[in-house]
Amino acid sequence: MKLNRFATYAWAALGYNLLVIMWGAYVRASVSGDGCGSHWPLCNGEIIPSTGQVKTLIELTHRLSSGVALLLVVGLVVWARRAYPKKHTVRQAAMFSLLFIITEALIGAGLVLFRMVAENASIARAFWMSGHLVNTFLLLAALTLTAWWASGGERARIRGQGTIIAVFVAALIGMLILGVSGAVTALGDTLFPASSLAEGLQKYSSPTAHILLPLRILHPVIAIAVGVYLIFVASIARSQRPGVWTKRLAVVLVALVLIQLGAGALNVKLLAPTWMQLVHLLLSDLVWIALMLLMTVALTPAEAREERLRSSVPAPRTEELEETLKKYPALTRSREG
Repeated sequence: MKLNRFATYAWAALGYNLLVIMWGAYVRASVSGDGCGSHWPLCNGEIIPSTGQVKTLIELTHRLSSGVALLLVVGLVVWARRAYPKKHTVRQAAMFSLLFIITEALIGAGLVLFRMVAENASIARAFWMSGHLVNTFLLLAALTLTAWWASGGERARIRGQGTIIAVFVAALIGMLILGVSGAVTALGDTLFPASSLAEGLQKYSSPTAHILLPLRILHPVIAIAVGVYLIFVASIARSQRPGVWTKRLAVVLVALVLIQLGAGALNVKLLAPTWMQLVHLLLSDLVWIALMLLMTVALTPAEAREERLRSSVPAPRTEELEETLKKYPALTRSREG
């Protein structure tokens, strides 16, 4: 990989957006989504809110950090348009990043304006949260591909790839389903906290249980199924699309999946404390990013993968070879023979 200044900026923008996403999760977990009332983009009808409530500061900080994220992506698009020709993959990915961060802001505004925040336990909020999660994944995908292609990564090719396309599409769909179930489960943990695992199971089995509660049981099952499938996908990618980066990213993906499953089990055992929810979400985002990169590398044309493989293995230097032969005359005789 070749990190030029634009690529470094693109990776930094991706990292910053991950931090903003984590803070947004903290807004939900701390029940601070109504910290600015039902006002947007103003906070409680003011540019600078006069109230000093903690939840107001939390929500305002999230809005400000989200605004910075938007400006970073706008800068990404402007720089990409100046540095790359028309129809270049970097320019296209940067434009998609801008599109998805705008829709991210609009969804956030809708959550506030329609009061789908704080203690709201409606089914409508669950759908809003699901849409928010899908859009966040798409934003991360666009930012990841922008940074990867700017770093010298080759563009993926869809045609002529065989069944591996279906394998990756199923993995992407599985991750989206898992992410949505996780987002709604986290919402249920926030709105209906349990003092023990037994109490949580009791609430789930109650005839009057809220519809969000069954996901406390379903989400771990979905997580295990998708996790096993992602490990299978990594194995398929390594065997059918050999290459240095395919191998590296497959290892990273498997490692992240295993860590994520362990973190999920710990999250259940600890009854989903806020800090663990944030760690769990971060790992989920990293798994998604690793999957996107592995898919992109695996779908790179074969000739590009071979060239990348050759360039990653340093050729022996003639001077070093001659020096070695001088030190060991037996090798010289063998060479001449």
